[in-house]
Amino acid sequence: MAFLKRFFASGSLFIWLSGGALACSLLLIGGLLSLIFINGMGYFWPKDLVQLTLNDGTQVLGEMVDTQRIPETVTTAFPEGQTRIQLKVGNRDLYGLDFRWVDEEDIAQQTLPQDVVAFERREWGNFYGWITEVWDGDTRLAKGRDQAWNVFYPFLEQTEAIHQEIHHIERDVIGAINHDIEQARLNLKELELNGKNLSEGSAASLQEDIQTREAAYQKQTQRLVGLYEQLNRYRVTLIDVEGKEKTFPVGGIVKAWRPNQMSVWAKIWMYAENFWGVLTEEPREANTEGGIFPAIFGTVMMVLIMSIVVVPFGVLAAVYLKEYARQGLLTRLIRIAVNNLAGVPSIVFGVFGLGFFVYAVGGSIDQLFFSASLPNPTFGTGGLLWASLTLALMTVPVVIVATEEGLSAVPREYREGSLGLGATKLESLIRVVLPCAMPGILTGLILAVSRATGEVAPLMLTGVVKLAPALPVDSLFPYVHLDRKFMHLGFHIYDVGFQSPNVEAAKPMVYVTTLILVLVVLLLNMTAIALRTRMRKRYAGASV
Repeated sequence: MAFLKRFFASGSLFIWLSGGALACSLLLIGGLLSLIFINGMGYFWPKDLVQLTLNDGTQVLGEMVDTQRIPETVTTAFPEGQTRIQLKVGNRDLYGLDFRWVDEEDIAQQTLPQDVVAFERREWGNFYGWITEVWDGDTRLAKGRDQAWNVFYPFLEQTEAIHQEIHHIERDVIGAINHDIEQARLNLKELELNGKNLSEGSAASLQEDIQTREAAYQKQTQRLVGLYEQLNRYRVTLIDVEGKEKTFPVGGIVKAWRPNQMSVWAKIWMYAENFWGVLTEEPREANTEGGIFPAIFGTVMMVLIMSIVVVPFGVLAAVYLKEYARQGLLTRLIRIAVNNLAGVPSIVFGVFGLGFFVYAVGGSIDQLFFSASLPNPTFGTGGLLWASLTLALMTVPVVIVATEEGLSAVPREYREGSLGLGATKLESLIRVVLPCAMPGILTGLILAVSRATGEVAPLMLTGVVKLAPALPVDSLFPYVHLDRKFMHLGFHIYDVGFQSPNVEAAKPMVYVTTLILVLVVLLLNMTAIALRTRMRKRYAGASV
């Protein structure tokens, strides 16, 4: 009993409890990050294609995805239960599914066919099988697996160049023409609203310009028709492991490879290409295939705009409360309100942003400056600007509290010394106090960025979409379009993981997007932390 009394009195129990709680927290965080990292990074590795021959003679071909024990099959011969294997069989248009479970006891033979080909298609997911024929219209160019493969691959490179040209015409050339036509039509409507005669002067010039642009549009449309005909000109005939044939254009194939023939270095190179493609390409197949570049771009841009807005307002509010406001009951109530505001659910801020920023402010802007576009809203609908301002409003209490703590940490002697040397209070604040409090301000920014980057609920009401037709930044004046809707990594995870028609096939993309979101948060935070560390070294008197 005496030992227990001394043990409790020494506080060792609480030290061990605190250390154990910290260790458990680190293990949970490390386990979660490890799960995300392993499943996310494993998505890019080109896996071998396994061909299984079952006892009933059925052939199954696909990537080995998972293995599971079946507890209910525990017998004397199988004390741990039998095993079943999950294969990604692809060929969704033939089978109607992407995955298939096979019991290990039903497998008679397992092989790795060297000439089997994996095709990544623009629609219907991957196709696993063999290429048997290559066609140029109605003319057969090659027949047989090896000959068809050698003839097919150069055509695949040609079609990729055609796709890039089509993308350039649709997004850049035709996009610019449509933008000019729309601007001219809006100018005509504005002249009409002002009572101008549309058959004279500038109105006639605008109508002539519209006709010229429409002629250019038709010319580019005909050019697109020719390019799409080239994509459909070359076709390939594929056969699956069951002997079913499928013929479709070469233009519908993104890439093709023979995984069972690839060396380790070839797989590493393809791994790097796949990772880079996810970072730089646009999504396909309801966001379950392709890349996530628009979501990365939208997330980073939203956070940057939010940071530009939240830091000045948060710092100014904290400076007033700490340096200028009379410390009384009203100030204490304001601080309590700020602290409580930090705990308000994010969806409440989303509803406020929708009602105030989108409908009230955005609607007023449309009435004043974009009346010619009505009833189609410009700023009176969700967009990048309103989503950023909503998140800025949501995170400003964090910045206020952190900035106040940073101002409190500045030694009083610094203020008195500055005033004693003849500086005014404003000069002391700008040149002495704020630089020393900068680490605390950056701490608030780090916390704000960490919270805002992963928020989804308010964005669903203020501007985020499943698929954005254009980025918020392009080559069209005014180059930065804050009124456009945008994609976000957090919403992309929600959409792919819970709204996808094929959740099992979309699961790898959920892990990939989650991994990229974690990396984006770490990158943004590390940038702010590096700035904070530099400020600490420069102003050694700051203790935050």
